[in-house]
Amino acid sequence: MTADAHPGVHPQAIVDPGARLGEGVTVGPWTWIGPDVEIGDHTEVRSHVVINGPTRIGASNRIFQFASVGEECQDLKYGGEPTTLVIGDGNIIRESCTLHRGTVQDRGETRVGSNNLFMAYVHVAHDCMIGNNTILANCATLAGHVDVDDHAILGGGTMVHQFCHLGAHAMTAGGSIVLKDVPAFIMAGGQSAGAHGLNIEGLKRRGFSKSALHELRRAYRIVYREGLTLQQAIERLDQEFEGSDEVALFASTLRRAERGIVR
Repeated sequence: MTADAHPGVHPQAIVDPGARLGEGVTVGPWTWIGPDVEIGDHTEVRSHVVINGPTRIGASNRIFQFASVGEECQDLKYGGEPTTLVIGDGNIIRESCTLHRGTVQDRGETRVGSNNLFMAYVHVAHDCMIGNNTILANCATLAGHVDVDDHAILGGGTMVHQFCHLGAHAMTAGGSIVLKDVPAFIMAGGQSAGAHGLNIEGLKRRGFSKSALHELRRAYRIVYREGLTLQQAIERLDQEFEGSDEVALFASTLRRAERGIVR
């Protein structure tokens, strides 16, 4: 539905005629939505929000005041190319968050999955890939080209270096500075961040079995307690944990760690 025919747009909002709004979308006063923006059904955009395009936003998202979504990235190499931001369904984007589009030097796209919580002042830079069901607490900051996998949690004030990867179910302590990859299931913290065990409580809450947790504890000891190189540890995991999906996921995040892993 075009903006001029949409009943959910406040009279004091400015929505470009080229924007497309789904059924049940609401747009608050003093919000600006530019051309080449698509917003899915039942998404709520509060007041004083700026959304630039090309940006695709799914259904049932909530975007709070003073957020900047789909703006040009802060990379000096960016030359105005029509790169994109794609956001899934059911996300909560709180006050003053900034989510930028991609660059042609990488994917040309920043992508956010579904059911994520971005607390106030979170920054997601160009070419980041965010999975599903993640939590980025207040002031968490992702540099360009960062991947955050499903169910990861970043504590408040976490800063992540460009090209780092945070695996599924990983967790960082507040104020952490992450300069290397955080493998799946690992808790990390510090400046710079080091590993501080498995995210056991988080895994219990998500229904991981006792046997799966036991296997992950064994795998953790091999990687972090036996003085092995990363390649030696990966070979041990391949030899000793055939058939364990959880350890296979853990090992896969070790293999892709081009910057090394937190230790």
